[in-house]
Amino acid sequence: MNGLVLPAPPPATVPVHGTSARFPVRRIFCVGRNYADHAREMGHDPDREPPFFFAKPADALLTDGADLPYPPATRDLHFEGELVVALGAGGADLSPQAASDLIWGYAAGNDMTRRDLQAEAKRMGRPWDMAKGFDGAAICGAIRPAASTGPLDRGKLSLSVDGEIRQRACLSQMIWAVPDIIAHLSRLVRVAPGDLIYTGTPAGVGAVNCGQVMTVTIEGLDPVTTRVA
Repeated sequence: MNGLVLPAPPPATVPVHGTSARFPVRRIFCVGRNYADHAREMGHDPDREPPFFFAKPADALLTDGADLPYPPATRDLHFEGELVVALGAGGADLSPQAASDLIWGYAAGNDMTRRDLQAEAKRMGRPWDMAKGFDGAAICGAIRPAASTGPLDRGKLSLSVDGEIRQRACLSQMIWAVPDIIAHLSRLVRVAPGDLIYTGTPAGVGAVNCGQVMTVTIEGLDPVTTRVA
């Protein structure tokens, strides 16, 4: 007997590029409106806002090229291509320089959103959890160790649907650079090994339907492709 009244759920993990190893995931944090064009697209002023965060449950991860079943309770499922940062160490109240030392690796990701549920939650002043944290909402490609990529701060990001480019940006267009994001987050909560941070999406977010195929591509990383089942 191990003292558990139910079997422990399997840990959430993400593949590591070029190996059979898996990266264990503790928590998933997401940065909202971190590209000026997307902030304006959503009706906000990017010059006046510090970074803000929301979370997805670790078991919302979708990896290894698995299909995404179209989720219930929505008619407006949106894609959001993003750079994902994986932390290999933790800390609190960090400087940007110290925060950059925590980075274990990077991946291409897709922050799926039930946009109609999010709009209703915003209108009523309610949390976004059911708009952002549904099953399969955190798509993540294979993680490449930072030791092999170096800092990813200038590469190009794009998202295509059925081969048509819908989003395109340079990582240097982020309002808050990756070390600043981690440092700011560490002043709100203690970050830890196994944390993933989705760093925000550029303009061009839009709806995707059953049967369509999304691919997020970031220079220097493995692309992640997902079919909506």
